[in-house]
Amino acid sequence: MAQAELTTEQVLKRDIPWETYMTTRLISGTDLQLLRRYDNRSETYRAQLLDDDGPAYVRVFVNILRDIFKEETVEYVLALIDEMLTANPKRARLFHDRSFANEDPYEPFLNGVYSNGAASNSKSKLTGIDDVLKGLVEWLCAQLKKPSHPSRGILVAINCLATLLKEPLVRSSFVHADGVKLLIPLISPASTQQSIQLLYETCLCVWLLSYYEPAIEYLATSRSLPRLVDVVKTSTKEKVVRVVVLTFKNLLSKGNFGAQMVDLGLPQIVQSLKTQAWSDEDLLEALNQLEDGLRDNIKKLSSFDKYKQEVLLGNLDWSPMHKDPVFWRDNINHFEESDLQILRVLITILDTSSDPRALAVACFDLSQFIQYHPAGRVIATDLKAKERMMKLMNHENAEVTKNALLCVQRLFLGAKYASFLQS
Repeated sequence: MAQAELTTEQVLKRDIPWETYMTTRLISGTDLQLLRRYDNRSETYRAQLLDDDGPAYVRVFVNILRDIFKEETVEYVLALIDEMLTANPKRARLFHDRSFANEDPYEPFLNGVYSNGAASNSKSKLTGIDDVLKGLVEWLCAQLKKPSHPSRGILVAINCLATLLKEPLVRSSFVHADGVKLLIPLISPASTQQSIQLLYETCLCVWLLSYYEPAIEYLATSRSLPRLVDVVKTSTKEKVVRVVVLTFKNLLSKGNFGAQMVDLGLPQIVQSLKTQAWSDEDLLEALNQLEDGLRDNIKKLSSFDKYKQEVLLGNLDWSPMHKDPVFWRDNINHFEESDLQILRVLITILDTSSDPRALAVACFDLSQFIQYHPAGRVIATDLKAKERMMKLMNHENAEVTKNALLCVQRLFLGAKYASFLQS
């Protein structure tokens, strides 16, 4: 296994020659005593040492990172620090102890980061936390663009961002660095354990950004929503589904997201998700809230939006708009949108639906389009509507036969005779 692939546990099994470092005066005798007391001890024992004299141990760690450059030793000390902070994040305060008042506590860590491929403008002296975070965000974006390690670079960058994006300043810096677009390609269904974790942390980043308005504006113009829908539709990992559903909840009331979600069939996906045996009560509650929000959103849609949802969901019925001349006159040009999407779906319904009511309504709507659109006959012919209608004229259901015949008549005779035929 390559060194870059080692886990913290594996790194901590190393035997570091502290005595040699003291002999060469890279560490002091006091440092050596503290290291002997701390090294290779149980977590409980180490915790007590940190409680009793935390700043002294942190001082040793920082000195080693500043003065020793042997990679195995640097990794070992970083693993010790990672272990102590993972066990108790509040120990980060030890690095801000008064004994460090005249020093930059971040410098030894950032030197290690920036020596591994950071942008050159990030190597300047960093004094305040704001500058540190901005520089770190630049480095993380650089990793997403051109990872310094082929398999770990992006994983590490996303893992860091999933923590750092909780901070408002980091969100602002990340958006300013055009980082949001770097997340979008990573939102795709995953199968391996490593790729699932990367997907989860990427979606976690998007969820955190969904609380920040400038990031939302970018998400609205990207392919993020269709990708998130694909993920939630195919993922069986509960934590992935939860964070995506929570993201949808946040975005639902923003801009045009609600209508897009309905367009992408999210109401039906949510219904399907609710039938699955999730153990997380927060996820079940979020699904219920999202379902209610989507339902309210559909109610607010315009008459054409409602019609569009009815067609896209395949739930065609004789609602008033189908036979309303005003609806067709006012909305006929909308049928040209998205490369004739609605017409293509109506044609698909004719091919796939086994519901006589849906087939009859689809036939009638196509006949209405032919009547009201100036190029209706040409477009319907190009979409091969006539072949479908001829086949449905022999359907066993009388309602389907009647409306298929009406459509065929309008295809052959045109809108001029529409009112006569309809009567």
